Amino acid sequence: MSDTQSLSVVILAAGKGTRMKSDTAKVLHEVFYAPMVHHVLRAVGPLHPDKTVAVIGHQRHVVEKSLHSFPVEFAIQEEQLGTGHAVLCAEHLLAENSGAVMILCGDTPLIRSETLADMFHKHQSSQAVLTVMSTILDDPTHYGRIISDENECVRAIVEEKDATSDQKQIQEINAGIYCVDSKFLFNNLKKIGTDNSQGEVYLTDIVTLAVEEGLLVQKFVNSEAKDVLGVNSRYELSQAHHELQLRRNKELMAAGVSMISPGTIQIAPTVSINQDVTLHPGVEITGNSHIGKGSTIGNGAILHNSSIGKNVTVGAYSCLVDGNAPANAIILPHSHTC
Repeated sequence: MSDTQSLSVVILAAGKGTRMKSDTAKVLHEVFYAPMVHHVLRAVGPLHPDKTVAVIGHQRHVVEKSLHSFPVEFAIQEEQLGTGHAVLCAEHLLAENSGAVMILCGDTPLIRSETLADMFHKHQSSQAVLTVMSTILDDPTHYGRIISDENECVRAIVEEKDATSDQKQIQEINAGIYCVDSKFLFNNLKKIGTDNSQGEVYLTDIVTLAVEEGLLVQKFVNSEAKDVLGVNSRYELSQAHHELQLRRNKELMAAGVSMISPGTIQIAPTVSINQDVTLHPGVEITGNSHIGKGSTIGNGAILHNSSIGKNVTVGAYSCLVDGNAPANAIILPHSHTC
């Protein structure tokens, strides 16, 4: 990170997530072997922010316990009064932090560190008081629309329920990630009212206030729409898991692991696999498992916390829990150590 501007991060994690149909707090629903808010915090980590604040509310004690291993402080949102109100709840923790504040939601587990770094660099190098991440959707229904001028600067963000019929035709949507000058942010959030269909304090209204002051509001367009879309349902949770698993599988294949049908193979991030290993369709490897060089794992095999030596053959549909196979061993199909 450049020394020219400091960075603080605010993660919005107070929501209940009613569409999940669950008693579990939304951000604690697991995707790719971890609560989705963990993925957001891991994406933020490489930016080395001066301070990271999680705004929590629903089941806040459970959320706080889940995040105990992360370098994060907590702000409490007692009532769900909108995204702008949520950010205001973090003001007291950022009172001594100048520079930029990056705001993002705890339900976006697909966001990449590289994307956040590129956005912050663009914000740093510009004269913009506010940088808004946007993306293009074929079907932008339910998302706030980006209203731009002839210079592609942002003039406003209009929520779906407040949009006119013409505005609803706009395909560029607000991705819900912002970089904003700290002083401007907190001074102006206090000016925002609740004159909208939801009766909430919209964070997006800071765009209008910046434009009214003649300040530059720019956008950072993310070409990978799926990376920034929030998880709001069980189906979207499954999609996010599939995408993160596919990223992991691509990394393993690039490192010398063969996968016959990578879309069907589940490998936890805690697993280590050496070169020239072949994984057949339907394999699931979890826990602190290790697969030695040159081994073959047959169709549908399940391994958990198991150590497989070099050149081992694990037969199809075997289930090994806390298993240990020495080099050159042959595990017959349908074997069980469960």
